[in-house]
Amino acid sequence: MTLRLGDVVPDFSQASTQGTINFHEWIGDHWAILFSHPKDFTPVCTTELGVVAKLKPEFDKRNVKAIALSVDDVDSHNGWAGDIEETQGTALNYPILADNDKKVAELYDMIHPNSATGNTLTVRSVFVIDNNKKLRLTLTYPASTGRNFDELLRVIDSLQLTDKYGVATPANWTDGADVVIVPSISNEEATQKFPKGFKVVKPYLRMTPQPNK
Repeated sequence: MTLRLGDVVPDFSQASTQGTINFHEWIGDHWAILFSHPKDFTPVCTTELGVVAKLKPEFDKRNVKAIALSVDDVDSHNGWAGDIEETQGTALNYPILADNDKKVAELYDMIHPNSATGNTLTVRSVFVIDNNKKLRLTLTYPASTGRNFDELLRVIDSLQLTDKYGVATPANWTDGADVVIVPSISNEEATQKFPKGFKVVKPYLRMTPQPNK
């Protein structure tokens, strides 16, 4: 199955370190970040799982729930969790799906025959899913490169800002910086919608202070 941005993500029920997860029900009215791993006890993924645990307060502020996936079983995950706590200095505070039957990997097209990890292991993908269960971002990383979760938080900030205020964010935007008024909003509408004012750089490029700051 090929997932495209804006699609409602597939639902599933799968075992995890926190019991059986019914995915859509588990998301509820939250956003979610699902990130996959080729197997347990891998070095780069160990650091990633620790970082996500440390970032839980940041995800909570954004109404985002984190969930990981690896093809090994729950017993293996629990053993890995001990290593993560020992080496990364933080206990896991979110579930890891046990996808040993590769059901979720196949639903989310995580098995790429030409990937460097071979044709039987999940690639290292990230899915950002909104509170309507729609896919808003997907990224796939090589095995050797740790994921940048600060960047994923930045993208979530941008997406949530866009949903609420009808703006877009420019290159290298960070929270608090000026944003772009989308072309579908006329100058007259923008005057009403953005009381802080806006600058017309080009007719198609108009900047305004971030509305919620």
